[in-house]
Amino acid sequence: MMDSLRTAANSLVLKIIFGIIIVSFILTGVSSYLIGGGANYAAKVNGQEISRGQFENAFAGERNRMQQQLGDQYSELAANEGYMKNLRQQTLNRLIDEALLDQYAKSLGLGISDEQVKKAIFSTQAFQSNGKFDNARYNSIVNQMGMTADQYAQALRNQLTTQQLINAVVGTDFMLKGETEELAALVAQQRVVREATIDVNALAAKQQVSDAEVNAYYEQNKNNFISPEQFRVSYIKLDAAAMQENATDAEIQSYYDQHQDQFTQPQRNRYSVIQTKTEAEAKAVLDELNKGADFATVAKAKSTDIISAKNGGDMGWLEDATTPDELKNAGLKEKGQLSGVIKSSVGFLVARLDDITAAKTKPLAEVRDDIAAKVKQEKALDAFYALQQKVSDAASNDNESLAGAEQAAGVKAVETGWFSHENLPEELNFKPVSDAIFNGGLVGENGTPGSNSDIITVDGDRAFVLRVSEHKAEAVKPLAEVKDQVVALVKHNKAAQQAKLDAEKILADLKAGKSDAMKAAGLSFGEAKTLSRTGQDPVSQAAFGLSLPAKDKPVFSTTTDMQGNVVLLALDEVKAGTLPDAQKKAMVQGITQNNAQIAFEAMMSNLRKEAKIKLGDVVTQEQ
Repeated sequence: MMDSLRTAANSLVLKIIFGIIIVSFILTGVSSYLIGGGANYAAKVNGQEISRGQFENAFAGERNRMQQQLGDQYSELAANEGYMKNLRQQTLNRLIDEALLDQYAKSLGLGISDEQVKKAIFSTQAFQSNGKFDNARYNSIVNQMGMTADQYAQALRNQLTTQQLINAVVGTDFMLKGETEELAALVAQQRVVREATIDVNALAAKQQVSDAEVNAYYEQNKNNFISPEQFRVSYIKLDAAAMQENATDAEIQSYYDQHQDQFTQPQRNRYSVIQTKTEAEAKAVLDELNKGADFATVAKAKSTDIISAKNGGDMGWLEDATTPDELKNAGLKEKGQLSGVIKSSVGFLVARLDDITAAKTKPLAEVRDDIAAKVKQEKALDAFYALQQKVSDAASNDNESLAGAEQAAGVKAVETGWFSHENLPEELNFKPVSDAIFNGGLVGENGTPGSNSDIITVDGDRAFVLRVSEHKAEAVKPLAEVKDQVVALVKHNKAAQQAKLDAEKILADLKAGKSDAMKAAGLSFGEAKTLSRTGQDPVSQAAFGLSLPAKDKPVFSTTTDMQGNVVLLALDEVKAGTLPDAQKKAMVQGITQNNAQIAFEAMMSNLRKEAKIKLGDVVTQEQ
């Protein structure tokens, strides 16, 4: 397996691919490797140093993990300076915790034997081929991690030692079988109840309220009647897509003449190669070919380039930019021509020029429509940017209105209705536009119009100039505006209070054995229904809070339902329940893990409190 990988790494085909890819690495920032300034450590934990390099590697790993997990959303988070600073702090905290755990494990005398380390390495799937440990694969992977085999073994020993400590803490919490069965029975328990509902809304409709009650409620709850900040905006919108003009024949011809490179297919050559390890092997191959041997057959049998060999040595079509220098300098000019032995960075080559496609320029007729579209777009953008500057100047020169900008743009400004932060009009729903409106810079004093905005560009070659024409600050709504709402609330509150009083009176009668109490109130219990402990509604929660009923003697109580109505509750029966073994096991596991987590956090908190930790400046360092 590893031999095949090494051979592939020396493939001429891969060399071509890497030659293309390497450009992207050249264009990629390398600042993460340039760690300088400030302290030479990220942190010191009880004198043990966490190096800056160790921290930066851990942080890079965390960023890569998040990027793979979040995809396109990560770029938005990465642009948030506060978020990235917090991520750096979390990474450093994790490294500090790992150091504390490692130190604590050593202080307890916990240790891992050489045999345990060896067993862990041999059982790691990444180091196996066909289910068996592969030493070459192990060394290769460890080298890629930038470590020697001894360094990896020591790092693994530290990790296993720390894990031993964690397992010791996690394993301290357990449940006895009797406790498990008792808890399972409680969790699976069911309760049979009957309900009688006092409809609060029906009672509210019968309530009478005075002006004094309305005024009192309004004064006490003014913060519930806030009118949000509101705006009215005038704006001019410029759109490049609406400014397209037809492209003339002369413009199309001029574009075609000036951009010949865009319509020219460069010369392409097709090569086949046979790659060998030694010059002698290459000479032997060349002798065979000169004696008439089939190139593809020899390539499949003898080429060490496992990728091209499968195709009989065929490299496919190559343009000049993607052709290796070895082939460019081989002196191959005619179809079917064989090279001599070529010394290469991947060994020795024998090459053949199989075919040539001459450079070809597409005729104007073939690309006319594409050019016309490009010319129209360029003309529209030129006109758009010119108009954008013209409108910007007009809006700045006449800052008391949009009249000058309207004249420059040749359109009338659009006036919106009133809106708040929560209902920005769709046509203005762009972040740069909303920021300009809501940041307060365009609002005048006492709600008067302020200044015109600068040109605001948004995606899709569009731009806005806008002006806040009216503004209302956040304010308490006057009573006259919300009186109907206040009256309804006061009625509902009075009805809820009455329903609770009526229910408490009926409850007292029921507990006293007065069976006609419900009938006198015009109520009756409904059909019995069975509730489970998993129910999250108020009635279920109340039912499982009641004491157990005696035989044929219900337990009564009151509660409210999801709609706010008052409910009289009769608990008739409690049914024992059982849990399937799988659910029981999951329940126990969840409880023990939670308890173990609490114990582990307490241990870590104590270790942090007693430790001497000195921090470098890696968290605040700019990236």
